[in-house]
Amino acid sequence: MTGRRLTSLLALVTTTAAGATLLTGCGLLPGATGGSREPVTVMTWAPDQTRATNMPGMPAMAQTFARWVNAQGGIDGHELRVLTCNEQNSAAGAAACARRAVRENAVAVVGSYSQNGRAFMAPLEAAGIPYIGGYGLTEDEFTSPLSYPVNGGQAALLAGHGMQLAETCRRVSLVRPDTLAGDKLPSLLNSGLRKASHRSAVDIPAVEDAAEYSRQAARARERAGAEDGCVTAVLGERTQTFFDSFRRLPGNGGAGDGEGRNGEGENGDPVRISSVLGSVGQPVIDRTGGAHSPFEGAYVTGWYPEATHRSWEPMRKVIREHAFADNRVDPADAGVQTTWIAYTVLKTVVESLDSDRVSSVQITHALDRGARIDTGGLTPPLRWKYEDLLAAPGFPRIVNQAVTFQVVRGGRLVAQRPGFVDVGTAVLTAP
Repeated sequence: MTGRRLTSLLALVTTTAAGATLLTGCGLLPGATGGSREPVTVMTWAPDQTRATNMPGMPAMAQTFARWVNAQGGIDGHELRVLTCNEQNSAAGAAACARRAVRENAVAVVGSYSQNGRAFMAPLEAAGIPYIGGYGLTEDEFTSPLSYPVNGGQAALLAGHGMQLAETCRRVSLVRPDTLAGDKLPSLLNSGLRKASHRSAVDIPAVEDAAEYSRQAARARERAGAEDGCVTAVLGERTQTFFDSFRRLPGNGGAGDGEGRNGEGENGDPVRISSVLGSVGQPVIDRTGGAHSPFEGAYVTGWYPEATHRSWEPMRKVIREHAFADNRVDPADAGVQTTWIAYTVLKTVVESLDSDRVSSVQITHALDRGARIDTGGLTPPLRWKYEDLLAAPGFPRIVNQAVTFQVVRGGRLVAQRPGFVDVGTAVLTAP
């Protein structure tokens, strides 16, 4: 064999081997081993740096989750790629995020926050992309067949909050956003109040992004009444602003008295304050003075166990090791918690498929066929088969109808009552 022919043969063998290595390494050979599984691309969106509610911790938690699972070899061998998008608290922003998810071939949108369900669900539905574990703000999240909520949304919180307040409050004033989503809240709160034969709450709409709420605060305190009155505000990030205006009313004593009685009724009797998780949470309590916060003693209804509960420890460990001191990822934040649970659903479903390539259709079929998700006690077991749906008017996709009753004591949100409270009947009977 001549030197020229030997050189050509060696070049051919080398080129062939290199090509085989490239094909195997980039995951283009279905069924092959050694890194052959394709990446799984998903998106998480939330508003950031807007004048209304912001949820930067949700995309940050999604990225933290991805770093954790990828450090362990991915989800069942699939690299998890997380796209993030600023939803901007606008219909145009939500629609733009959804179109980007379609354009970049995301197989799911996971653990996201938006008040603009109609704007984002239509593009996702057209592309067959499931929406897993949204924050639960809009009716579309509980009506679309491609939505898989991990909590009962605002519906469960408000109905549950009515049940919580009914045990203590004679009259209730509700301050809520003057928006389409906000318009649903009074009937849900009233449904919970009626569980104890209470009268309906006084409905006080307010601009969601106002700089102060003195007028609404004065009306809320007056209408709550002189005897066992309660003022509840559900304004998202602006709830803190409302209660700051509330405690500054003439006759109020500034910070709370330790019993959640932060104002005075028309005859000088105390008024209890309250809210729901997402409007008031541990980060807000910490920022406003901890044990000296105006929220001391306030009642709060949540979806999940209190932030110090042992069932959150796996999430806390991941945050400690993979968030890299990103202060957006607060383990006590309801958005961060919801995102963790939503990605737990995704991880469980992808592992159940045992497939080299994961598509949105496969994920949807697995969820519809009854994939059962164990969240480690953070929620009841989750499953989205037809018989698991609550089928409440306006909220047929609810499968988790549990809430928790909490109270602020010593600057910490703690359980007022242990375990979950079922609010399914209250949601079903809401007008």
